[in-house]
Amino acid sequence: MIIWITGASSGLGRELALRYAAAGHKVCVSARNVDALEELQKSNPGEEGGIYAFALDITDEVQVTEAFRSICDEVGVPDLSILNAGTHQPNSAANFDSTVFRKIMDTNFMGVVNCLQEVVPEYLKQGGGKIAVVSSVAGYRGLPDASAYGASKAALINMCEALAPELEVAGVSLCLVNPGFVKTPLTDLNEFPMPFLMEVEDAATQMISGLESDRFEITFPKRFTWLLKLLRIMPYALYFRLTRKLIK
Repeated sequence: MIIWITGASSGLGRELALRYAAAGHKVCVSARNVDALEELQKSNPGEEGGIYAFALDITDEVQVTEAFRSICDEVGVPDLSILNAGTHQPNSAANFDSTVFRKIMDTNFMGVVNCLQEVVPEYLKQGGGKIAVVSSVAGYRGLPDASAYGASKAALINMCEALAPELEVAGVSLCLVNPGFVKTPLTDLNEFPMPFLMEVEDAATQMISGLESDRFEITFPKRFTWLLKLLRIMPYALYFRLTRKLIK
């Protein structure tokens, strides 16, 4: 199987690349950090498969187009595209800054859209393929200090819910990955308690298992994500009473 993973230079993307390569798959990895991609390529544990680096900035449409064409020409059309790249920056009302919103939306939402613009037509043309979009449980409801990040993830959730049935009738599978807290360089920046924090190895195991199923949504850890699902139906008066306690 040929797999394309964006955001593969660290964290969950990197762990997935190593796991899939070790299982004998051909894994195409993308990220902005060229040095990290080269190090990942050298650490390839696969004997039958392999890791192939294609550096790109997903916010640049031209780079995405060129990288995807190179992947298809040099390795083959990916059977599975895992759109995992993303960023996070806390932002409070007291420091409201549109540039933060623009940066996060350009990466977390439009970056995924740029990748889909290449993957979706290719999969529709061949009548098959699987796409995994990595969002977050932060997209379920608004949380203090995360108005930009949460909005970007909520946009991904809504987009995937809209696209999934349309793609399904054409033979293309789209699934949504909504993790809780996973220990990565991004979450290491958080200055608040992170309940049910998962090690990246455990998160990768859960995600690979989910991708082997036909579920639309893959979430982990279950206890935490189901708790947040309950918050989605909580009345605003009660919900805001809870979230006010998160304000520093």
